[in-house]
Amino acid sequence: MKFLVLAGGKGSRLWPISTTYKPKQFQRLISKKTMLQETVDRLRPIAPIGDIYISTNKEYFSEVKKELPDLPRKNIILEPMHRERVAAILLFFAHLKEEDLSKPVLILPSDHLIKDESGLRRAIAAGEKFIEENPDYILVFGEKPTSPDIGLGYIKKGELKAEKNGFKIYQIPFFKEKPNLKRAKSFLKTGKYLWNAGLFLFTPNLMAHLVKEFVPDSYKRYERIRAAFGKKNFKKVLEKEFSQMDKIILEYSIIENYKKNVVLPISVGWSDIGSWTVLKNSLTSPNKNFIKGNHIGIDSKNIMVYAPEDKLVATIGIKDLIIALTDDIILICHKNDSQKVKELTKRLEGDKKFNRHI
Repeated sequence: MKFLVLAGGKGSRLWPISTTYKPKQFQRLISKKTMLQETVDRLRPIAPIGDIYISTNKEYFSEVKKELPDLPRKNIILEPMHRERVAAILLFFAHLKEEDLSKPVLILPSDHLIKDESGLRRAIAAGEKFIEENPDYILVFGEKPTSPDIGLGYIKKGELKAEKNGFKIYQIPFFKEKPNLKRAKSFLKTGKYLWNAGLFLFTPNLMAHLVKEFVPDSYKRYERIRAAFGKKNFKKVLEKEFSQMDKIILEYSIIENYKKNVVLPISVGWSDIGSWTVLKNSLTSPNKNFIKGNHIGIDSKNIMVYAPEDKLVATIGIKDLIIALTDDIILICHKNDSQKVKELTKRLEGDKKFNRHI
């Protein structure tokens, strides 16, 4: 099985630590390793390094090479520009040998936290076995929810489809992206819903067929890129065709339009580190302070301070705040508004005075 780690995003909700120049997958947010290194190391017990591919923007090549020095150069897939997940996956297919197109591949992000890594690897093995026996299915991994999170996608468990290696696999009758709080609470009460963990197993042949059906123009461009792979004109063809691929999201455009989807429930301490509040909750218990850097405080409760070691942050009488510092930026926001950081970065993009900060 081949593995594609998606590492081309900007991670703008974790600004100002995550920037266009060095986004969150290249930051040491959880441990002394970067998020990308954590992700690849998680796979090493079940995957030779030659079976792991990294999809990233061409601007990040040197960073990937620095962090993963033993990764073969041919396994670093450089996107000429960001065109969302479907385009990145198709470019990955263009790099595979013909015989690999009928075998399962695992698509996974580079910026997720997994506390039970061995549990995830066992689930991946079970999922691989299912797809080998059912190559006309797409398998999604779903984490058992622990709270009514409105920033995540949800998957409903349907009828039991199979059981592999002790893991039950269910049909998917329903997807729901980022429900309101009332609906998210109702999902938890039923016990039938899972968080969409953003990990997908399928065969390239099936996914290419579905792209041809649902996004035919992108499929034609993929065919041209694949035909040019390894030839002198590959870079020119890639630049032209990739830039014209539809900028679409995998779940909306492909998976939710396909009927043969299954979910494999997991409970591995999964978190999508997509905002400062999620990061705080992943690093400490709810309602406790998390401090990275130097801080002195009086009557400061449920706060997160994320700052360089050479900065001192002093707080008095505050609660429920996120404070993130770099050498030239201070971000302060309420923990319930950390999803809005992305909106802030969009404003900065349009401001010539400040756009250098993103």
